[in-house]
Parts: sequence; structure tokens; C-alpha cells
Amino acid sequence: MLTSLPNLLTLSRIFVIPLVILTFYLEGAWTHWAACGLFAAAAITDWFDGWLARSWNQVSAFGRFLDPIADKLLVAAVLFMLVAFDRVSQWSELPALVILLREILVSGLREFLAEIRVGMPVTKLAKWKTGFQMVALPVLLVGPAGPDILPVQEIGEGFLWVAAVLTLITGWDYLRAGLKHLTGPLP
Repeated sequence: MLTSLPNLLTLSRIFVIPLVILTFYLEGAWTHWAACGLFAAAAITDWFDGWLARSWNQVSAFGRFLDPIADKLLVAAVLFMLVAFDRVSQWSELPALVILLREILVSGLREFLAEIRVGMPVTKLAKWKTGFQMVALPVLLVGPAGPDILPVQEIGEGFLWVAAVLTLITGWDYLRAGLKHLTGPLP
């Protein structure tokens, strides 16, 4: 199942990361748009790979393992590069940090809970958080190369702040749900 189309789409999100990073080192407005296009294509595969896997009955352990990792790697790489290349304001470094820290917390919590065979499903609010992130990041990748008539940077940072607020709420929800398993004896 490693070479099924859903798994290949998931892998493509990881393979696109170096290309997105490369755009930060190249000159010209086209590089901002290229980064945006690459990220947007990767974000679409995040929805499409799961839909295909379920529709074609190709859900696999590999896909279930790699899908959330691919998402987190892509988002973390873009947030890191945006901050490292001063493509977000100082005030928007905070929501970037909040998003990264929550991803680490939830990943660790999920890993622990999986060891004791406790599932932690994704909530609707977490899906909204992901949606705001997936709008904020490509907008921020375009940044100053966007149309002059729009405050592209401010729109991207606004969406990033909304994503960060939702990140705090969903992170707290997941932590609260997992605490009862963290404070008791191991089964």
C-alpha cells in the first residue's frame, strides 16, 4: 500500500517542503507566488489523500501514521521560514510559536495515548483551526508580492492570529481530554 495514490499524495507534501524552502533563497516576486502555489497544492492533497483513501478503501497504517506528520512538517517549515526571513511582523511571531508548540504538545499526547490504546479524534474546531492556518500561510507566502490594492500581509497575519487563538482552545481541549489518562496508572 506504500505506493497507493493516497499515500503518494501524502508523501508529496513532504517532498514539496524543500522546494518551498528554496523559494525563500531566490529573488523575485515570482518566488512568493511559487511558494504559495506549492503550499496550496500540498494543502489540497491533505484533503484529497484522505478522501481517496476512504473512497477507494485504501486506508493504510502507513497513511494514518504519515498524514499528520506530513501536515506538521509542512506547516512547521513554512512558519519557521516566514519568521527566519522576517516575512511576518514581530507581533506575528507569537502566533507562529503558539501553533508550533501546540503541534508538538498534541503530537506527544497522541503518541502517549496511542501507546495505551486511547484514541483522540480530531475535533471540528481543530479542523477550523487547520482551515485558518491553510489560508494564512499561503497569503503570508505571497506577502509583499501580492496585489497593491490589498493589505495582503495584514490579512495573512490576521488569519494567523485567528488560527493561533483556535490553536490555544483546541490544544487545551486535547490536553484536558488526555489529562485523565496522564494522571492515572498505566493499564
